[in-house]
Amino acid sequence: MLVLLVFIIFFHIVSAALLFIATIDNAWWVGEEFVADVWRICLNNTNCTEIGDTFQEFSTLQAVQASMILSTTLCCVSFLVFLLQLFRLRQGERFVLTSIIQLMSCLCVMIAASIYTDRRQDVHSGNPEFYNVTADGRYGYAYILAWVAFAFTFLSGLMYLILRKRK
Repeated sequence: MLVLLVFIIFFHIVSAALLFIATIDNAWWVGEEFVADVWRICLNNTNCTEIGDTFQEFSTLQAVQASMILSTTLCCVSFLVFLLQLFRLRQGERFVLTSIIQLMSCLCVMIAASIYTDRRQDVHSGNPEFYNVTADGRYGYAYILAWVAFAFTFLSGLMYLILRKRK
């Protein structure tokens, strides 16, 4: 049981770390001369422009930002709830509340990555003064980490749903 508990805690911490990196780092769309994410656009790693309300499709990027922040927050909250339930649940009960919160985190990261996947082209074409060199870009590692975090939070939520407390 101790090995399983350590594995689940490690898995959850890795999920949270992936969410933090995907949310904070500036690498959702990358190219030779630029990096862009949901917070800013940097040309030549020196000329950075914060994404603000003057951008076309700014509400789309705000939805991605909010979903990623909510996902990261819910993942951290579910870890705290898990630790609380670890000492408060009676023997044989399931970690249902932790599972629900973790699956909500999974849903939020899926929504954020899906919105970015679907609307990226509209955001870039709507702001040619900022995204003029981004046509030859590709998805960056932070975007990929968001999808990996989706899988990790989903599996973690399922593990909490199946797990029963033992002595």
